Amino acid sequence: MNELQLLSILPLTVGWALDIVVGDPARLPHPVVWFGKIIGWGEHRLNHGAHRMAKGALMAVGLILMVFAIWTLVRWLIPNPWVKCALDAVVVFYCLAGSTLIREVREVFLALDRSLEQGRRQVARIVGRDTSQLTAQEVRTAALETLAENLSDGVIAPLFWFALLGTPGMLAYKMINTLDSMIGYRTERYRQFGCWAARIDDVANYIPARLTALLMVLVSGRPALLRFVWRNGRRHASPNSGYPEAALAGILDCRFGGPHYYFGELFDKPYIGENDRPLSTADMGTAVRINRAAEILMVIIVIVTLSI
Repeated sequence: MNELQLLSILPLTVGWALDIVVGDPARLPHPVVWFGKIIGWGEHRLNHGAHRMAKGALMAVGLILMVFAIWTLVRWLIPNPWVKCALDAVVVFYCLAGSTLIREVREVFLALDRSLEQGRRQVARIVGRDTSQLTAQEVRTAALETLAENLSDGVIAPLFWFALLGTPGMLAYKMINTLDSMIGYRTERYRQFGCWAARIDDVANYIPARLTALLMVLVSGRPALLRFVWRNGRRHASPNSGYPEAALAGILDCRFGGPHYYFGELFDKPYIGENDRPLSTADMGTAVRINRAAEILMVIIVIVTLSI
């Protein structure tokens, strides 16, 4: 392995190891928080009057290109390759959300063991739907759906874009994902303004979502589930989210989806899977093991790819 290959692999391994050990640093500034503030500022000033779709498109494309260009310029201005490597490791650390996601899902199940109300409050931290009327089964389902979907958004997709475009691509993807999570809804307020943000996110996640489902099935040791994933993944309203959710539903032999409220509006999502059985803490443990194994496999794939 030459020095150039080492300098491309080290940021990944160090940043990933930090995410495993530390998770998202609650007391340190986070790029996604800054992204959210910029998006919120832009949405407040632009999402009104005429030409909302055009203004939303301009903001979304402009912010994505800005993030990519700024970090590319910063890296270019740093002459020392080892300093650049250290900064890239920090970016990888910030852009991966595997450990934090697993911790949050575990907390949902622990809170639900104490009371339904605590479970609702805890799951509200990681889902966009209205949680105030959810049953215990719906709380568990929401947590596991989010675990599957965000394995793609929070781990596999950032690693995929790191392999293709390095840390500038990884940061640009996080901006894409943050835009979608804030304004990419089909509600009255965001339907026009967030249209481009949602479509860009669909494109950016098209391959990673399907790759995530494939990795989950592979680490489960049940390749026959790929047929189930292909059949059920297309039922989701999103062109991407259904695939990792279908993979987990197949592995757990359960059912995801159904009607949910978002910002006061009812969205009737198709069901994924057919076995509407009660979910348990043991199911959460299985889902966490699958997530972690798929993550490890993806890291190995990226390391091998960068070493070639």
